[in-house]
Amino acid sequence: MNHEGAERLKRGRKTRRKKGEATQILEYVGAALLLLFAQALPLRVIRIVSSLLGKLLFLLVAKRRTIATENLRNAFGAEKGERELREIAEKSFMSFFLTFLEIAKFRRLFSGDRVIENMKKVSSQDLEVLFQKAKGLHDESNGCIFVTPHIGNWELLPQVSAVVGIPLVVVVRPLDNRYLERLVYKNRSDSGQVIIPKKNALFVLQKTLQQGKSIGLLPDQSTMQGISVDFFGRKATTTPVPAMLSILYRRPIVVVACCRSFPTYRFEGVVSDPIYPGEYRSEKEEIFRLTGEMNRKMEAIIRSYPDQYLWMHNRWKTYKNKKGMLA
Repeated sequence: MNHEGAERLKRGRKTRRKKGEATQILEYVGAALLLLFAQALPLRVIRIVSSLLGKLLFLLVAKRRTIATENLRNAFGAEKGERELREIAEKSFMSFFLTFLEIAKFRRLFSGDRVIENMKKVSSQDLEVLFQKAKGLHDESNGCIFVTPHIGNWELLPQVSAVVGIPLVVVVRPLDNRYLERLVYKNRSDSGQVIIPKKNALFVLQKTLQQGKSIGLLPDQSTMQGISVDFFGRKATTTPVPAMLSILYRRPIVVVACCRSFPTYRFEGVVSDPIYPGEYRSEKEEIFRLTGEMNRKMEAIIRSYPDQYLWMHNRWKTYKNKKGMLA
């Protein structure tokens, strides 16, 4: 990881609850062993392991199982039966494990001189073509605001952007384990991408767009600082940062994703049409319009690959402000 990115992550981590040194080391050792385990196994075995781990998590962690099934019920209840919703929830738990085990397996694929050739081994033919579209939007706009939901393998997107030549600054949530953080984010920074912590990231993102680079965000999780915008027909707190940056720097928002196609497990990409800021009388209304359109494009992707979405997150969480009013 470059020095600048490491220092930002260190500052961001200070605001989070500290763990004991022994706990951090144990977590790191466990993750490192899992990484070596994944690298040594064939992909077909990794998929079996992910399936077993996902089933185990679904059965044993009642809180996350309840959140996932309730989220799916609210999103698809009128379209799908309870049995199908439960199956989708369980598969989404499997997808969660598969995402990170795949990254461990692909670490070597996305390093060295044969990156493009190696990428073609695990992707469908249209993946590189679609992300060349993203490169064209980046060049045309002198930087884009790329956003993706937590679906498929979102961790591959910085790697793909590096392959097609998009300079990217990626916003991440700092971990409360410095050893684990280095392990998790090393692969991203090795690809040439700059990584910054989520907290207090706005200034760096502004500077990034001014320099003609693109930024990468995962804006599909609830946030106390969000605005209330429709998502699957219900109001959900959503970060207004992509819309604010789009208006301020006249850059388009582009929704992207990297999902698996079955039964081959090869990756296929999604690159939306750009969402451009328009002329407006009210900046607030334009922020809501852009954020709503971003949510609709993310929702369309999730509807196409519902069992690869991170349903275990409490997406429709509500917050109380200082006056006790719901945000």
